[in-house]
Amino acid sequence: MLDLHDREWKEFRICDIFIIKAGKRLTKSDMASGNKPFIGATDNNNGITEFVSNTNISEDCNVLGVNYNGSVVENFYHPYTCIFSDDVKRFQTKQVQGNKYIYLFMKTVILQQKCKYAYGYKFNEKRMQKQSLLLPVDESGNPDYAFMEQYIKEREQQIIQKYIKYIGNNIQIGGGYNTP
Repeated sequence: MLDLHDREWKEFRICDIFIIKAGKRLTKSDMASGNKPFIGATDNNNGITEFVSNTNISEDCNVLGVNYNGSVVENFYHPYTCIFSDDVKRFQTKQVQGNKYIYLFMKTVILQQKCKYAYGYKFNEKRMQKQSLLLPVDESGNPDYAFMEQYIKEREQQIIQKYIKYIGNNIQIGGGYNTP
């Protein structure tokens, strides 16, 4: 099993790891009801604050939506197509094609910065560019994306196995439910 303590870690600036793209303002009065998630600066519902049919230049997928306003530094992975509020930046990995596992690892690393920022000291783009993150590195001193991906895959499998065990212990063949 992979262990975070078995790795060497190094600081990297966010601007060296991610392309940072802006969201676009969409007022309530301009929103048209639909099926597309609209990502706002909230700390719940994976950042989804509305479902709209609107389209704009912030439409994206396979990115982290990182709040710089509202619930500052909160961030969510968006594998689906959605549009982003101007209070949310879109982070896309630069050196590798990001995926669910890499972005979920990065989500946690970014959240480690939450204590530095607040409503009065926003995580704006200038601060985002300069902010350092501690990441595991490979033998060459580069971010170890393969490790990040494998680490999250292992954690995902642990959770799945836990639920499978729970279901196996609590569901009887024939539809009955055993109480613990």
